[in-house]
Amino acid sequence: MIPVFYVLDYFGFILLPKEKSFEIFIYATIWGFIIALPFYYFKKNKQTVIRLLVLFLVLVTALIIDSYMKLPDNPITFILIMGFWVGIAYVLSPTFIKKYWKLIVIIYGPLLLYFIYLRLFSGDLQAYLEIKKDYPFYIFFLPIPILFLIWVFEQWKWLQNLKAEKSNAELSLLRAQINPHFFFNTLNNLYALTVKNSKQAPEVILKLSNMMRYTIYEGEKETVQLDDEIAYLNNYIELHKIRYKKSVEITFDYSSVDTHLTIVPLMYIILLENAFKHGVETLTEKAFIHIKLFDDNDFIYFTIENNFDPNEVNETNGIGLENLKRRLTLLYKNQHELIVSTSNNRYKTTLKISKHA
Repeated sequence: MIPVFYVLDYFGFILLPKEKSFEIFIYATIWGFIIALPFYYFKKNKQTVIRLLVLFLVLVTALIIDSYMKLPDNPITFILIMGFWVGIAYVLSPTFIKKYWKLIVIIYGPLLLYFIYLRLFSGDLQAYLEIKKDYPFYIFFLPIPILFLIWVFEQWKWLQNLKAEKSNAELSLLRAQINPHFFFNTLNNLYALTVKNSKQAPEVILKLSNMMRYTIYEGEKETVQLDDEIAYLNNYIELHKIRYKKSVEITFDYSSVDTHLTIVPLMYIILLENAFKHGVETLTEKAFIHIKLFDDNDFIYFTIENNFDPNEVNETNGIGLENLKRRLTLLYKNQHELIVSTSNNRYKTTLKISKHA
């Protein structure tokens, strides 16, 4: 673009500032970008290309008029060039221009009218040129940084909304991944109980129904009361007890927690599921799960400890835990702590969540 600028300057179509190479470089960069726009949009949006060509036609018309009439600060040229730049802004960010067009009119309308008044109605050309010496023409450029900052803020807000939508989508996916195989296993056990005409079948149906209702309806809420989450966990434990023929020691102490506190639903089920899947199911005898839920002034604590057979460690043991970590990061950010420890054949997890989150 720099050689093109000098050619246009030679034929008198434009006037380049003398001995200001940096300014010429900036101008060339801006115009190079603008001229590249039709090529960029050529395959993507041909309607936009047509708009750009019309804008360039307006610009060329303005240059021809300015060159032919040779009037300082020609109002016709001035209006056409302003229309060109507004059009370019519309092509680059149509949503922003549509949203703030009233603000743009309020800012530039009075400025344009004031310029036309000075140029055409303040006296002859000589009088105007005298006024121009003290007239701060830079005020036409002052609103540009303000509008640019507004545009930057809009982009930042859009990005934050996009992140929020992405987080919500991830949370929905993570909820969908919570213990689906548990329901299949329970249905298989229910089938076996119904074949035997077991008296436990209605109890299993009721507990499974309550769990499914909680997962589908309560699981979509932002928060639930702890007593609802406790009932959900108790149903899960009872259904597992019905499954096993072996003796399993399971304790769940929630006597030291305020059950009216609220928490994100389905937050503890993965830890309990892991205790059964990777603990109880790997042992033939003396299996145990000890659970405690309590709170203090600042945090809600959930601890779960179970034993396991070191020779039966499942390689996929970490999938559920990674799921939980991701949910905690999305929902509680820096207001939680997950501590996992293994000692001999014991596995203990403590989840600490802020009550003020």
